[in-house]
Amino acid sequence: MNILLVNHYAGNPSLGMEYRPYYFARAWQEQGHRVYIVAASFAHLRFKQIPVDSDFDQKILDGISYIILKTPPYHGNTVKRIINMLSFIRRLYQYEKWLPADFKPDVVIASSTYTLEIFPLKKIADKLKAKLIFEVHDLWPLSPIELGGYSRYHPYILLMQYAENYAYKYCAATVSLLPMALEHMQAHGLPPDRFYHIPNGIRVEDWQQPTDLPEPHQSCIKNLKEQRTFLVCYTGSFGIANALDCFIRAAKEVADKNIHFILVGDGPQKTQLTNIAEEELIRNCTILPRVPKNIMPVLLSKMDVLYASFQRQSLFRFGISPNKIMDYMMAGKPIIQAIDAGNDMISDARCGITVEPENVIAVADAVIQLYRMGENERKMLGENGKKYVIANHDYKILASRFIEILAQS
Repeated sequence: MNILLVNHYAGNPSLGMEYRPYYFARAWQEQGHRVYIVAASFAHLRFKQIPVDSDFDQKILDGISYIILKTPPYHGNTVKRIINMLSFIRRLYQYEKWLPADFKPDVVIASSTYTLEIFPLKKIADKLKAKLIFEVHDLWPLSPIELGGYSRYHPYILLMQYAENYAYKYCAATVSLLPMALEHMQAHGLPPDRFYHIPNGIRVEDWQQPTDLPEPHQSCIKNLKEQRTFLVCYTGSFGIANALDCFIRAAKEVADKNIHFILVGDGPQKTQLTNIAEEELIRNCTILPRVPKNIMPVLLSKMDVLYASFQRQSLFRFGISPNKIMDYMMAGKPIIQAIDAGNDMISDARCGITVEPENVIAVADAVIQLYRMGENERKMLGENGKKYVIANHDYKILASRFIEILAQS
């Protein structure tokens, strides 16, 4: 099968998020399918951008074929981000200039976060007699309405709403990362028999490659371990949505115990989090630089408990599928989840504790509960999570399930 997967933000482990298109493409190639990923040259989710030599550039990145459409840079949610999106859409319409002459897709997957790419991709699918699949990562325009405070009657919101409804009407299938999204999609015209849920996943082979920690991380962890310190770790983005001020202040609540909190990552809140730790004299907390994805297995293996959190958000009623939690489970460590969502993987897998988001005392109590727990009991929680994620979230399994959907749609 020839698969054209279009995702504005698509990257790979060396470039940064979005990882999902790369992992699906890799699994599909291993299964004998031919895949091209179409992505923008600039995307804010990546920590490294893709250099291009022209408006339309083909590249082989880690064995995967990418078609890169040149788009202008932007920072934050400003008008420049909208210009970046519209530039990507405009270049999609010019598909005759970038689609390889020897590649005729059987399936076109619209996989960007926002909905506007559905119009040029419908045109491509119709022209080439390919199936059109709509993959939903986040619900747009509901996300900017509920999170950004935009009016439902804002012209840009109305355009995206029309695009979402259009996608549900004309796509052969809708694949959702959000397990509880069917009711919303039905309300906007999706027939229920075209709804499929495929979550994010892990690639087991990535956890079998030995790597070394960077020096600052290695020294810090070694020193703490020599003091037999109990390590609680968060990895990932330092954004407002991650509510990490709660995590740092929870460290203060357990300061009389031999417990140390570690944050590994980067993001717009890094300075503020550092200031909180300094101003409130929180000594049992260390902030370390981000590490590449291939370093994550060895980093997580050094920790005793892993932490994931989000602010309380109404959108989470549709469920979540965070890559972070998949990685934590694969590490075989107990997890504290401070998230209120329509699904609860931690409870389903019996691999940790779920607490109320943004509740400092609840987070601190969960840390102490795991600290006082026997080592064998913590090990059992970690093993539960690892078994669960391998059984339900291996990208090879998810990729096969996706192919079945493509074949029957």
